[in-house]
Amino acid sequence: MWKFIKKLFLFVILANILFIIFGIFFNPPITFTQIGGLVKYGKLQRDYVSYDDMGNNIKKAVIASEDQLFFTHNGFDYKAIEKAMKKNDKKGKVVRGGSTISQQTAKNIFLWQGRSWIRKGLEAIYTFIIEKIWGKDIILERYLNSIEMGQGVFGIEAASQYYYNKPAKDLTKSEAAWIAAVLPNPKKYDPKNPTPYLRKKHSWIMRQMNNIVLK
Repeated sequence: MWKFIKKLFLFVILANILFIIFGIFFNPPITFTQIGGLVKYGKLQRDYVSYDDMGNNIKKAVIASEDQLFFTHNGFDYKAIEKAMKKNDKKGKVVRGGSTISQQTAKNIFLWQGRSWIRKGLEAIYTFIIEKIWGKDIILERYLNSIEMGQGVFGIEAASQYYYNKPAKDLTKSEAAWIAAVLPNPKKYDPKNPTPYLRKKHSWIMRQMNNIVLK
């Protein structure tokens, strides 16, 4: 029994190492989140594109919206995490997240959705590893190709075609900001039918994009 467990443990470690190395060169064939979207909505709309073919507007928009310290932190924004914890404790429930783009990428590529301590612990490990091995450009590319951006819609290219019938590289500043505004709850919000909150967030992202410098 112990020999089997040991072999299984070594297999899991080796598989993870190979998957991480694979991720340097390729986008994931499929993720747990994408499988969930396929089951729930009966479709998997995605189209992986290279970093250069994404265009700069969407890169600036998601960084402005989700993680403005992306290029300077080591995978974790400790001030944002502390701020989120204080706000959640005050409200008595999870109302704010402190995850960086790197953490979200680790979760989207390697793990499943949820808020368990086991999942968060694994997320921290994967975040540390991809920050060291992948680097910022690969992390951002994998993030923009895998993140859910609508009901059964994954990645910026599919989202751009779905919402605006154009390639991601041709998105205007405003269009990119609208797509970024639905994060992190694309199942609830729709750029085509924006709520007052989404309009306010869109305007804020537009202003913040002026401060983002891509590396």
